[in-house]
Amino acid sequence: MPDSQPQPPPPPSSSPDPADPSSLLLCGARLTDGRTVDVRLGGGRIEAVGTAGSLAAGGTRACGARVDLGGYLLLPAPAEPHAHADTALSADAEGPVSYEPQDVQRRATEAALLQLGHGATAVRAHVRVGDVQGLAALAAVLQARRALRGLAELTTVAMPRVLTGMAGADGLAVLRDAVKMGASVVGGRPDLDPDPTGYVEAVLEVASEHGCPVDLHTDAGDPARLARLAAMAGGLRSGVTLSPCGDLGRLPSEVASRTADQLAAAGVAVVCLPQGGCGGVDRRGAAPVRLLRAAGVRVAAGSGALRDVSNPVGRGDPLEAAFLLASRYGLSPEEAYDTVSGSARAVLGLPEVRVEAGFPAELLAVRGDRLAGVLSLAYSRVVVHQGRVVARTSAVREFCSSAASVELGLPRQGRGQLS
Repeated sequence: MPDSQPQPPPPPSSSPDPADPSSLLLCGARLTDGRTVDVRLGGGRIEAVGTAGSLAAGGTRACGARVDLGGYLLLPAPAEPHAHADTALSADAEGPVSYEPQDVQRRATEAALLQLGHGATAVRAHVRVGDVQGLAALAAVLQARRALRGLAELTTVAMPRVLTGMAGADGLAVLRDAVKMGASVVGGRPDLDPDPTGYVEAVLEVASEHGCPVDLHTDAGDPARLARLAAMAGGLRSGVTLSPCGDLGRLPSEVASRTADQLAAAGVAVVCLPQGGCGGVDRRGAAPVRLLRAAGVRVAAGSGALRDVSNPVGRGDPLEAAFLLASRYGLSPEEAYDTVSGSARAVLGLPEVRVEAGFPAELLAVRGDRLAGVLSLAYSRVVVHQGRVVARTSAVREFCSSAASVELGLPRQGRGQLS
């Protein structure tokens, strides 16, 4: 179940049924270790992985549907640990953002489908509660979640504005109601509360009452405040995540290192936003991912704002986040992709995915043969959720004929010739 503790995959079935018409065979896919394989899916899991051609002997009738993935690299699917479904796709709206339920539901659904097309089969969406909109925006996002069932997994974080003092009493009541309504994570922005420490205490109390994870927005520019948060968060079994923590990298190196050690010791995860920030959070840079990883902090990467006022050109593409971490922040392609796949799934409490028998069939195939090339030019994609293809993006590039391309034997792609 999303946002619960990760569970190991069950052992693969000793006698998978290749005649199951609901099974899916992925043919000729390349893996990151260089092998070219066939992958059989069934019951939402990977049933078998074999050398190319070894699982297709019985033909399409015996193996169910088949998808040719020749020329594609097959990867565990990304997950999106930091989205804002209630404000997504609102940058072009005239006037204030509409929080009418039908508008929020439409934007949240469209945003989740856009992210699914990029490969994210699971999305954690932060939704504001309280203030003028009350719980209406959350109700609309939860309705979008129900409509998306079977296509993508959408979970919600309830984000109240103020939780302390006289004004905070209403916010605390709304937060508890949000969890009862269906929000699976509690969060918010403690930096905006007159008493940030009191805000964190209130969030942790509600999370402890309901067994929910915590996901908080912070710039992380106050090391003393972070130390207090780490001390309080250490006992919460369901987990605590902070994002985007952009100011942590601006602290003196010894202070940042000490803070990273404290977060690691408390088991606090960090979600960085290399594509830009989100509402109310500074966009001046990403968290120091190498410093945090070296200290043992689990670091995932999210997309942040998706074409809202905070980032009107936000793409919501996990592979772009990984590209930026590899190109600008010094991570290897493998490390960068892990931040949007394995580590992102762990932050969301989802089970691990490997392209091996017995693991969940949450997969992304991208045209290319090496991970570095995929992060550079990730145009064509095939997305698999719960063992079936749920999205496909195809890109065709055509060039006018030239003597150079013929003489040099350059690869060409296209349906016809340009005149």
